[in-house]
Amino acid sequence: MVRSLEGKHSRYFEGILQIRNINDAVVAFVEKDLGEGHIAVSDVRKVKNGKDYFISDNDYTRAIGKRLQQKFGGQLIYSSSLHTQVKGKDAYRLTALFRLPGFSKGDTVNYGGDIFRVKAMGKDIVLIGIGKNTKKLHLKYRDMRQIKKVEFIY
Repeated sequence: MVRSLEGKHSRYFEGILQIRNINDAVVAFVEKDLGEGHIAVSDVRKVKNGKDYFISDNDYTRAIGKRLQQKFGGQLIYSSSLHTQVKGKDAYRLTALFRLPGFSKGDTVNYGGDIFRVKAMGKDIVLIGIGKNTKKLHLKYRDMRQIKKVEFIY
């Protein structure tokens, strides 16, 4: 756990926070959180559909990913890779990918040909049927590409 880069080179990082399909609120949340946590960020890269933050602390990278999912709802995937060994112990680099879906809580969506309302977005997506459709579905974020936002007129 490294909170500062004292004694490290300027490009040092332990974790990468990748945010995709982002909006201004997500970027503001991440930058405010990093500033309040006094965490060293060695690099920020704009990529095709989002940003990558190179963070000096693995634990903080995991925690900010979890906070993003709790606040905005979205797919969160962690992966790690062996980077080096320090004094005989393996040192891993963590990557946290946060992907924001194209819909939000309260939106009307189409899934499998039926119309639903998004009731909740936490660890999974909760859909409630509208009209004659009385189904209640709990879906994983890996299924979010099959969910399409629709305009619904009562």
